[in-house]
Amino acid sequence: MDELVRINYENHRPTVLGRDLHEALEVKTAYKDWFPRMCEYGFEEGSDFSSFLSESTGGRPSVDHQLTIDMAKELCMIQRTPKGKQCRQYFLDIERKWNSPEAIMARALQLANQQLTQIRHQNKLLEGTIAVQNQQITEMKPKVSYYDVVLNCKDLISTSAIAKDYGKSAIWMNRYLHDKGIQFKQGDIWLLYQKYAEKGYTSTKTHSYLGSKGEQHTKVHTYWTQKGRLFIYELMKADGILPQIEMEGA
Repeated sequence: MDELVRINYENHRPTVLGRDLHEALEVKTAYKDWFPRMCEYGFEEGSDFSSFLSESTGGRPSVDHQLTIDMAKELCMIQRTPKGKQCRQYFLDIERKWNSPEAIMARALQLANQQLTQIRHQNKLLEGTIAVQNQQITEMKPKVSYYDVVLNCKDLISTSAIAKDYGKSAIWMNRYLHDKGIQFKQGDIWLLYQKYAEKGYTSTKTHSYLGSKGEQHTKVHTYWTQKGRLFIYELMKADGILPQIEMEGA
């Protein structure tokens, strides 16, 4: 059957616009007078229809209504016209298709896919949180030697500061350590792979900051211990990359 009235499927059930139905039924009475008169048959807003302002085409916006298919069928019967009978049969066909086993299964699969996408997104966020927590737990493990304790008591240093010792940028340094298989990026934070995370090379700190609307946010940053700084020094020295102070004294 040809489309007599446009059907809207956006609200988890088929609906039709009141003005579209009014036009399809070829009602002579103006819509603003016809619809209130139809509501006298017992239709209720919120269950049978919802009101809204339609988009303006240059003048003032017009009041329109989103009708359930059940209400649309009853309005067709009330008209007692051949056009009303034709439209009612059209809506019955729409209902049969909507309630068919194939359509119900398709909607169930669509809902399941939406839920799966949402779960995957939530899992990705959890993976980032778990990765940060794992490194923090590893960093909190007791040190096994006096040497580690001494180094751990000294000031932490950022990647940018270490990179500056070599005349490099933090971006270069992070890429170098990544290429060496030392660290990986999780979200917007660099974390050490497990075999290095246990050696006390880094320590994470959580900083608070205000968003553009004054809301409170937190962000985790990774800093290097002095032991980690020496580790980077030995790593780069093996590749022939020396800090500027040693190059100047050579």
